[in-house]
Amino acid sequence: MAYPENLTVHWTRLQNRLAARRAVLGRPATAFRSRPEPRSIGSHARGRQLSAGNFLFAGHLVQAPGADMWALDPPDHGFAEALHGFGWLDDLAAAGDAPARARAQAWLWGWITRYGRGRGPGWTPDLTGRRLMRWISHAFFLLSGQDSAASRAFYRSLAAQTVFLGRRWKASAPGLPRFEALTGLVYAAISLEGMERHLAPALAALDRECRERIDAEGGLPTRNPEELLDVFSLLTWAAVALGETGRGASDPHWAAIERIAPTLRTLRHADGGLARFHGGGRGAEGRLDQALADSGVKGRAPGGLAMGFARLSAGRTSIVVDAAPPPRGQASADAHASTLAFELTSGRRPLIVNCGSGTNFGGDWRRAGRATPSHSTLVLAERSSARLGPVRDGREYLLTAPRRVPVEISQAQDGLRLEAAHDGYLAGFGLTHARRLELTFDGRGLVGEDMLLALDEDDHPRFDAALDATGLDGIPFEIRFHLHPDVDVSLDMGGHVASMALMSGEIWLLRGDGSTRMTVEPSVYLEKTRLKPRATKQVVLSGRAIEYATRTRWSLAKPQDAPVGIRDLARDGLYPVTEP
Repeated sequence: MAYPENLTVHWTRLQNRLAARRAVLGRPATAFRSRPEPRSIGSHARGRQLSAGNFLFAGHLVQAPGADMWALDPPDHGFAEALHGFGWLDDLAAAGDAPARARAQAWLWGWITRYGRGRGPGWTPDLTGRRLMRWISHAFFLLSGQDSAASRAFYRSLAAQTVFLGRRWKASAPGLPRFEALTGLVYAAISLEGMERHLAPALAALDRECRERIDAEGGLPTRNPEELLDVFSLLTWAAVALGETGRGASDPHWAAIERIAPTLRTLRHADGGLARFHGGGRGAEGRLDQALADSGVKGRAPGGLAMGFARLSAGRTSIVVDAAPPPRGQASADAHASTLAFELTSGRRPLIVNCGSGTNFGGDWRRAGRATPSHSTLVLAERSSARLGPVRDGREYLLTAPRRVPVEISQAQDGLRLEAAHDGYLAGFGLTHARRLELTFDGRGLVGEDMLLALDEDDHPRFDAALDATGLDGIPFEIRFHLHPDVDVSLDMGGHVASMALMSGEIWLLRGDGSTRMTVEPSVYLEKTRLKPRATKQVVLSGRAIEYATRTRWSLAKPQDAPVGIRDLARDGLYPVTEP
């Protein structure tokens, strides 16, 4: 079964290699017709770390002061892709000093010398598109002080990569990789002398991708918020670059931007970060707001629902809930069993979170991060609401998942109400998980209710069988509230109240209804920029389902005497790359 898929991968790699070798034989570009301004946001701190020889990519740290980047032995494929994609140029440009420029120039011309003839792992359409955008955007930074021979090599490589993209963009995977390839081709076609012929086909292909890959609600099949931000940023950069040359974005191109922007605002927490679901992270600091500002598109998705996520917001509090079935088929390669999980942010401080994606920390962490217990929702019998299938083509896709997830957002007596349910536990236990969340108008209180219901007569035998298997002790369940690592938590009032303190000085209190046992247990917070998972805590409400309807009520609120607003002057920690 795996042989045809592997054969396809090998054939694609061979075709890329042949196209790259042919591309370097073409006529070089001679100059810039126009040069788009840098749009991607780099990190000054990461740039300084790179200059010092600390290479932190894809969850791995290689410390090699003074070393040639291309002499490193990449620990894995993700590390190698990060090197060849040249996203690190943003960080060196953000540092902007003489050592950073020297490193950028040495490593770029080192790549040309070693790989510029069409060799190496960097000759794939998506990496080439990513690389072209950085080279073109940072051309002034890179060419400063270089002689004519170096400039000719730079332009010759730009032209070869453009020709390669013109021939091979169709080999990129649909979704983000193809948007990267096509945006890079657009950048090169409008910027380089002699490459104009690639513009019309690239724009036509980009229009087609916008129509076919961005749905009517501005979402992607993967339902990954960070991936949606990446696509949105690429489309916005391309539109701005076209506008700077006197061209405007086409109707399909601009329509996709207008569909995505309201969706991203729905997925944006009060602190400016993205909700972390289905393999996505919070996004680089400031990137979401910058992308939205560049687009000029206002508004939020109507009804508080976008790409299968529901948003409740009031006062300084934002809540984002996964309120749709997980992605299916090929789109589920990074999907999580997170149905009805939520995240809550107060001001600029995350409080309730999901563990996140463990992709950078190995296969075991990747699978653990995708499981339902790694999310802030109800877990029945330690099972996930969606389950992974066998490894196929090196990926683990979802095999079974909730199919029906009804959701409704309405106005409650003193706030906003969300009611949703999923059938992920129906086949195994005859139970439907229903969740009700009510956020007060001032954003200071959240009341929740989780229910396990055997709704139909046909569900009762399955529930009875599952109950009998426990010796009539009841089917165990836990309602998990994973906390951000910056939150301090303690149990008060004899273990009936969890007191959670944010770095801003805010206090939030979690109370149960007495039907469950409250405990504080270890948890982890998985960040792509870290070398290891960060230790944190979770509050768990544990109980047992022994009837056809089990209800658990809980509340999360600020103390009544807490101030309406706290001036948040606490500074976020700046962590060195060597810290886990």
